[in-house]
Amino acid sequence: MMRKKHQTSERDARHEQPDNLLDLNRSLSGYAYQPIPKGDTPLKTPEPIEEKPKKRWKKIILWFIAVILLLGIFAGGWVGWKLVANEVKVFGWNGVFSLFHKTKLKGEDEGHVNILLAGNSADDAGHGGANLTDSIMIVSINTKSNTAFMLSVPRDLYVDIPGYGYAKINEAYQDGENGHFSEDGYPSGGMGLLEKTVSEHFGLPLHYYALVDYAAVRDAVNAVGGINVNIASSDSRGLYDPSPDLNNNRQPLVKLPNGVSKINGTQALALARARGDAYGAYGYGTSDFQRTKNQQLILVGLKDKATSAGTLVNPVKLGEIFDALGNNIHTDLTLGEVRRAFDIGKKIPDSSIKSMSLNDVGGINLLSNYRTRTGQSALIPRQGVDDFSEIKALVQSVLTPPAPASTTPKN
Repeated sequence: MMRKKHQTSERDARHEQPDNLLDLNRSLSGYAYQPIPKGDTPLKTPEPIEEKPKKRWKKIILWFIAVILLLGIFAGGWVGWKLVANEVKVFGWNGVFSLFHKTKLKGEDEGHVNILLAGNSADDAGHGGANLTDSIMIVSINTKSNTAFMLSVPRDLYVDIPGYGYAKINEAYQDGENGHFSEDGYPSGGMGLLEKTVSEHFGLPLHYYALVDYAAVRDAVNAVGGINVNIASSDSRGLYDPSPDLNNNRQPLVKLPNGVSKINGTQALALARARGDAYGAYGYGTSDFQRTKNQQLILVGLKDKATSAGTLVNPVKLGEIFDALGNNIHTDLTLGEVRRAFDIGKKIPDSSIKSMSLNDVGGINLLSNYRTRTGQSALIPRQGVDDFSEIKALVQSVLTPPAPASTTPKN
């Protein structure tokens, strides 16, 4: 037992380690004591450096910025795709790159850009006479004075359609489509014949056209989040039209008070179509002329919302606007020209847009009722069939107003 205990003590001594570095140094061969000179500070064991707590708010901001950038890239790509996809529908592949070029509009150098707008119901398969352009409007932009005027052309205006004879002007598009109209200086098809008909009878060049399905009104108004319209009917109650045709198409009744009202796309579509000819309607004393006034109100309302900052920076609204245009509009404007027209339109305040109707020009009706040889009720210039001289003079006076009289005293 004693031997075993002695062996254990030796083994423990051999494996015993110095308690600190000084003891280890002393145990080495050649150790010599060297005292620290006076004035020197003894070395101290360095204290561990405490890490400063990381600023979490900086990380949060960086993550937030990264998420915003990713969303911006996604939204921009989505809007870009919407733009390209719908641009091809409207303008074709040749117009894709026109957006990146500064494009001057036809007629801009002369000071007037004239656009023919026409609306039909080709998007509504169950609508009788879907290829009749029941809405026709001339929009003229004065690029020098930043003003504009809109002149509605009555759908029942009785005219001589070139090559087809006398008929209501809303038949011109249908005739041009069926007859495959083709003539130098005009677009091919129905819009070409309608453009020639309007240009000859109203005495002004038309630089562009846009054919719009009625669905575009609904979709575009919804895309911008609704528009404001200022109703000013002759009836103190405002406008009301319970049109059976609108009800069959599940459109709401037109029921708007006088004054400013905000309407959605479905209401705008009903307002653009209603003529006040249904039983119980009120506020449509001028029937179809009131409808054209309402259409002008819708256009101005759309222009205001589409050019507002809230729409231009909203990728969802932009994408929906592109969808509305791509699915429901046909035009000979290129995308670069649309961009230029958009830039010009932003400079024109509502107060500088003049709305005109041939049945009320300064309180004068330039039209008369007429019964065609087939018994149809139509409209003609008040000076007689084919006499558009007074209407042409009106257009020219608006395009080129007389210079103000000089106030300089004569010698």
